Amino acid sequence: MKAENSHIVKAGRRDFVRQLGTLVVGFPILSWNNPGEVIQDLKLPGSLSRHPSLDAWLEILEDNRIRVFTGKIELGQGISTVIRQVAAEELFADIEQVEVVVADTGRTPNEGYTAGSGSVKGSAMSVRYAAAFARKKLCELAAAKLGLSDDQLILQGGVVSHKSSGKQIGISEILNGQQLKTEIELPVDLVSQENYRYVGTDVRHKAMESIVAGKPWFVQDLFFDGMLHARVLRPTTFGQILPDLKPEDGKGFPLEVEVRRHGNLLAFVSEHEYQVVKAYNRVRSMISIPDSGTSHGDLRDRMAKFETENEGQLSPLENLDEQDLTWVEGSFYKPYVMHGAIGPACGVAHYDGTELTIWTHSQGVYPFRSAVSAMLDLDEENIRVIGVPGSGCFGHNSSDDAAADAAVLALLYPGKHIRVQWMREQEHAGEPYGSAMRMDVRAGLRGDGTVATWQAGIWTDSHSTRPNSDAGTLLTARHLPKPKPMSGRGYLRGGVRNAEPYYHVGMTEIQAHFFEGKQRVSSLRSLGAYANAFAIESVMDEMSMLAGMDPLDFRIKNLSDKRAIAVLEKLKATTDGMQLNDDEGLGFAFCRYKNNDAYCAVAARVKVDNHGQVEVEELWAVLDAGEVMNPDGLINQTEGGMIQAASWTLMEQVTFTSEMTTSRNWGTYPILRCPDVPMVHVDLIRPAGVPPLGGGEAATPPTPAAITNAVFRVTGKRIYDLPIGTVSLDG
Repeated sequence: MKAENSHIVKAGRRDFVRQLGTLVVGFPILSWNNPGEVIQDLKLPGSLSRHPSLDAWLEILEDNRIRVFTGKIELGQGISTVIRQVAAEELFADIEQVEVVVADTGRTPNEGYTAGSGSVKGSAMSVRYAAAFARKKLCELAAAKLGLSDDQLILQGGVVSHKSSGKQIGISEILNGQQLKTEIELPVDLVSQENYRYVGTDVRHKAMESIVAGKPWFVQDLFFDGMLHARVLRPTTFGQILPDLKPEDGKGFPLEVEVRRHGNLLAFVSEHEYQVVKAYNRVRSMISIPDSGTSHGDLRDRMAKFETENEGQLSPLENLDEQDLTWVEGSFYKPYVMHGAIGPACGVAHYDGTELTIWTHSQGVYPFRSAVSAMLDLDEENIRVIGVPGSGCFGHNSSDDAAADAAVLALLYPGKHIRVQWMREQEHAGEPYGSAMRMDVRAGLRGDGTVATWQAGIWTDSHSTRPNSDAGTLLTARHLPKPKPMSGRGYLRGGVRNAEPYYHVGMTEIQAHFFEGKQRVSSLRSLGAYANAFAIESVMDEMSMLAGMDPLDFRIKNLSDKRAIAVLEKLKATTDGMQLNDDEGLGFAFCRYKNNDAYCAVAARVKVDNHGQVEVEELWAVLDAGEVMNPDGLINQTEGGMIQAASWTLMEQVTFTSEMTTSRNWGTYPILRCPDVPMVHVDLIRPAGVPPLGGGEAATPPTPAAITNAVFRVTGKRIYDLPIGTVSLDG
């Protein structure tokens, strides 16, 4: 690679990556012929403040195309498309001139995890500033080469032209095969919104047609000449030690399959994947499995016994006369749920004797590299992690673990590419789940329809044990010849995300109780916000009835944020006058994700038949995520969030005994099937002059309460425990 801006030097990409962190970018907002409004930022956005070197984010190719780098992985959230849009916008390039490289420790900046709806706010905005700064510097260099003033230059389509003389020069010719290396400095001039060509418009993901057609795209599709396929058998029950194989156990094995014991793991390796699966299944069938009865039903009561620590938060007090309040109380419960990736995890690794290269769908290639380094006692500089799209998820699923399996085997088979594919039961039983949670709420309502006080107790396990320098965050590390168990608890506070109501409340008291269960847990879409919003919005619905108010009017009355009120008013206008049958109900819910991110209001039309079976017929969402880069992409994410949340709400829960997880396939862990997916409608509110807010997880938290509130409206039954299952219509 090359670098420096005023100083143009040649450097290798690896050298550049080692030197990341020396860049300060200032961007002018150029319209087609004149600068736009100067943005007086106090600091660089997102990851740019940590990695301000221009060539960390883009390079100019020989044919005047632009290659852009992002440390975020493509989850289906469309970050690579948005980055193409903003780079093309700021460099006045055709969008087809821009290519995007994602998540590669050998090429892209370290942007940590792809998490928390932060891809656009962090990475896309960083690229936007970097591209605008590059535009400015390219024009300055072009002026020097042409011997002209830069105030008469226009950059368009990879060519800098002089308005008066007509002289022009391509951006690759300006650099003469080298690259800009500089630090980005504020202030920065960005293209003004009235001059947008791509940002704010629908641009389809380049790979969409390949994905829909089933063409190779995902990590599962990777193929290398001479590649070995592997399956890794690990303990089936909690604390199990795998038995040693006897010579007679191998009878009937395909000759070309090698079985290797490595710690508490059994690896089956061959050039032929089908033979590997046969051998795996044969040995798997020899291992006895305990009785598959379930014992998850009393977990809500046992959480308190598992409690390891707690913390509280109290807001300023108002003078309250409790005698004048009407109280609403409820104890709500959400079980463990899983990502349930349709394609089980897969990873590929190759070790050449010095460098270990891993291809993975990890949502944090740099943190994953740190975990692998700690697991294998291998220097990070000798590990390269390349992000490849996988069966997408918001959160930490088993992608890292399959890749860690491959990394361990690559060291045992140097010179060979090793592909590890998990089996379905491994995916279901081994992935990190979203924690079970209990939410006890007590709230006081004034006679004027305002909420006076809110008290909540939250019981939750950790909500993120993502791979990091702690080797035990990788499941594989816990089963090595010298096991490396996880040393910490991860991110506990994810369990109190959105636990405090966004409404104007006189006094709030939130008490968090952290327990440690046997199940492996980590981050899953929206963390604790899904469960907390379910509890909050169920209580708000109950209060609206006690106040004798329309449920949306009641929420609006208790809000002061105009943008929050706007999404609710839009939802009310959308659903007003809807005609419902006797067996149908309409429910509402609202949440501002993290209480500082995107605003979302959801409505659900639900049907409950004579047997108490619940069907979600239709869902509506109104979303304000600030500036929208790609409306189609944001709508897709919102639709997906509602459908996934509807599936959790109606039917999903991990089942287990004291010895093992029992929900190991789609029969024991059912999900919403395509014929049962409701009609989904999404309206975007796009206020002018505001920054983008993370929108990928915003629709998930309000959806369960919208559904359960609709069930209440039609049956009179308040749902406290998820999933809903069948509603009892007796009494």
